[in-house]
Amino acid sequence: PFIRYSWRHQLREFKSEYRVVALDLRGYGETDAPSHKENYKLDCLITDIKDILESLGYNKCVLIGHDWGGMIAWLVAICYPEMVTKLIVVNFPHPSVFTEYILRHPSQLIKSGYYFFFQMPWFPEFMFTVNDFKVLKSLFTSQDTGIGRKGCRLTAEDIESYLYVFSQPGALTGPINHYRNIFSCLPLQHHEVVMPTLLLWGERDAFMEVEMAEITRIYVKNHFRLTILSEASHWLQQDQPDIVNKLIWTFLKEETTRKRE
Repeated sequence: PFIRYSWRHQLREFKSEYRVVALDLRGYGETDAPSHKENYKLDCLITDIKDILESLGYNKCVLIGHDWGGMIAWLVAICYPEMVTKLIVVNFPHPSVFTEYILRHPSQLIKSGYYFFFQMPWFPEFMFTVNDFKVLKSLFTSQDTGIGRKGCRLTAEDIESYLYVFSQPGALTGPINHYRNIFSCLPLQHHEVVMPTLLLWGERDAFMEVEMAEITRIYVKNHFRLTILSEASHWLQQDQPDIVNKLIWTFLKEETTRKRE
């Protein structure tokens, strides 16, 4: 979810009017992948986004993120509000909602069990490689967790692209190290999001309960739009690219300057 390939549909769609940049987060693809988990603390990842934006010659952007990338997008918006003109998040609630909800709802704790599995050294990486990356293939293609049960299914070429990235030597350690630092800047000292925000959610998300989406509203002190797609999966921007792109266009073109009371 954090490699730039997952945004292929949006890169094609929005380049007509925007300079669109999709990132491999540190540790993914061909980025630098330091081996120590301390290099993947959330404050490092937030600073990466700021530094990349500045290196591209900008001081403001529309910021969009999915899943763990959504967590980072929320935190960038909270920590560097002057940088984000509009925020778009796909299938991840405000971080405070996530941490509070998971403590009160065992069902979400179970769905997030992989976060705790990933705390183990080396073994999670090994499990993903077993049987020619069967677990990884299943993650993207199975009936329960896969992309596009009712939408755009992954092509064989798409699957090969993912497997190529993750089958490189050491390519799994960086991504899993992200999860080994999930609590590195939580609880938050500041919670409020002050820019217009769009939250898109696939209701059939196997990992995130949809109830968290509506609760997120209380932390956004500006225009907040939530759209829940009933037949969509966790991988929303790949699963339902046409409707996701349409919803993003609508949000981008809106005059959303009014403050919420």
